[in-house]
Amino acid sequence: MTIPDFQTVMLPVLRAAAEGEVRITDVVDRLADAFALTMEERAHLLPSGKQTTFANRVHWAKSYLGKAGLVELTRRAHFRLTDQGRAVLAAPPDRIDIAFLNRFPDFQRYRGIEADASADPGAVAPSPIATAPPSNARRAEDLPPTLLTPDEVMRGAHRQLEAALADDLLHRLRAGSPAFFERVVVQLLIAMGYGGSMADLDAALVGGSGDGGVDGVIAQDALGLDRIYVQAKRYADGNSVGAGAIRDFFGSLDRFKANKGLFVTTSAFTPSARDTAEMLSKRIVLIDGPHFARLMLRHGVGCRVEETLTIKKLDEDFFEP
Repeated sequence: MTIPDFQTVMLPVLRAAAEGEVRITDVVDRLADAFALTMEERAHLLPSGKQTTFANRVHWAKSYLGKAGLVELTRRAHFRLTDQGRAVLAAPPDRIDIAFLNRFPDFQRYRGIEADASADPGAVAPSPIATAPPSNARRAEDLPPTLLTPDEVMRGAHRQLEAALADDLLHRLRAGSPAFFERVVVQLLIAMGYGGSMADLDAALVGGSGDGGVDGVIAQDALGLDRIYVQAKRYADGNSVGAGAIRDFFGSLDRFKANKGLFVTTSAFTPSARDTAEMLSKRIVLIDGPHFARLMLRHGVGCRVEETLTIKKLDEDFFEP
């Protein structure tokens, strides 16, 4: 990816408004051409999936220019140069960034408001913004936090929190008993919509002596027209599941005359185990520890919502005549 960071596009955004009132979507398209972005780079989405990364950075560049009084909003999704912005373009700098904007009183007041907000014990302090350009333009994942937009900082922090929580979940699963892990596997499947309700949890667990190599049997649909047979292996990290265990599970499915199986482990699968699962005549889905932890997060198993942050934006319809 070579998507420029939001400070890099500040001067191009300002220049785009030199001809008069412009629409932000037109500016996004024009600058994508100017930066010679590929179709993949133009289509690259934020994790929310609601906006492209490049459009988000152009919007934030326009917003920061507005805080400095260099552009102003005119009507829905449109903006234009102010007299101050025109004066900047009369003798343009090589680059406009946060350091350049800090010379304008309006921007200083805006940053002062941010600082006041961070003094609130319940608030999150704003991230420092770098003044130096990046060595090259990269993806949001590759940029240091100081070159990201507030949206990207927030989503990056969310990814970090979820990654840490997923790791904690995996450690707790490995520290628990095999029976507990089997129960969690079936509980997750029920949370995903298989097997009815949590009232069916105990009935779905069949692990123990004489289980025939199957730890759980759960209905694939609400009517129970088909069943999924489950094998759950609570292994320590580094103790990977090999091809032999997959073949044994295949034999168990054969004994039950089943054609679908789910093999879950807290560790990983060897390449030969994955190859074996692909080659066998029955459908066997493999879920390793990290994948299982992410599914627990997604479906709220073993975790709960601690706090909800509501992000608001300007309601353009409210101001339409």
